[in-house]
Amino acid sequence: MTPAELSRTVLRTVRHAVEAEELSVAVPERIVVQRPPRPGCGDYATNVALQLAGPACRPPRQVAEILRERLVAAPGIARVEIAEPGFLNITLDTASYGDAVRGVLRRGEEYGHGDGLRKVRATVVHDGEPREAAIAEAANRLLRACGARVGAPQVAPQGAPAPESAPERVNAHPAGVTREELLRTLGEDATQWALLRPPAEDAPQLDAAARAALLMQRAANPLFRVRYAYARTRALLRNAHDLGIEAITTTTTGDDAEYTHPAETDLLGLIADFPRVVEAAARRRAPDRVARHLERTADAFFRFHDECPALPRGDEQDEKPSAVHRSRLRLAEAAGTVLANGLTLLGISAPAHL
Repeated sequence: MTPAELSRTVLRTVRHAVEAEELSVAVPERIVVQRPPRPGCGDYATNVALQLAGPACRPPRQVAEILRERLVAAPGIARVEIAEPGFLNITLDTASYGDAVRGVLRRGEEYGHGDGLRKVRATVVHDGEPREAAIAEAANRLLRACGARVGAPQVAPQGAPAPESAPERVNAHPAGVTREELLRTLGEDATQWALLRPPAEDAPQLDAAARAALLMQRAANPLFRVRYAYARTRALLRNAHDLGIEAITTTTTGDDAEYTHPAETDLLGLIADFPRVVEAAARRRAPDRVARHLERTADAFFRFHDECPALPRGDEQDEKPSAVHRSRLRLAEAAGTVLANGLTLLGISAPAHL
């Protein structure tokens, strides 16, 4: 179950509660579910009960109890807990995790794309400064990925009125350096990351030390970490090929093992959340959101890689790969899909070897 599917499940739950006259409120058009800020709070959380409490003239906890009773019976949901003052913390069942992995592998390069912004028509305007131009181009890629109709970014000098047909202007602190200079010292990929990773309201660090750090192949370099995580997913699949098991990594049939280890479920949550992050980034013209999500996904993958072997190790290599290995290979491939697709949306390459 993806976050979008879970959001629709919660929305149906609200609608059914209203139809049963358990709640007297207007059914919202959409409901947001997000990864909880702390471990141990379920796979997803929603504040829908707090949103409905005022219109329903009931305490948030009471609204949450009504929704919880219905949600726990929904397919794909293992349990629902209430956190004060009325948050619903939702844990998915293990079958839903397998469904999520299969969905990623089925969509491949299209995973993360959708039609949530199909009614949007936009042309992004910038002032020609390197960072604004990079954000405008990335925003266009994100908008297209979400189904919006967009024109090519337009340049309107700072202070000049935007064309009537292009009312949106990207605003970002100036980089204080030309793109040509950045490309000479950083190359295309690191230049993109340097310009897109900081939030628009923060000035990018582009002094000599910061540029040197972006070129270092070390864990302290987030761009290297993201690209290296992708390369490791590809290495796992190559090693699986050497063992003669590559054909089972992209199967669309049911998983024959459960994802229960915390490192697996944490990574799965980030993989499943990727389409929501892409749409949110597109809505806000904020590619930095995608960059930060890729960092979190890479970190979660490394933990998974270390704690949940996807291939037999040491003296196990003479043994036949188990169902657990096969499921973990699928999960590694799904993680690689998210990392590659996210980098592509940012205009950054995803090399299979580093």
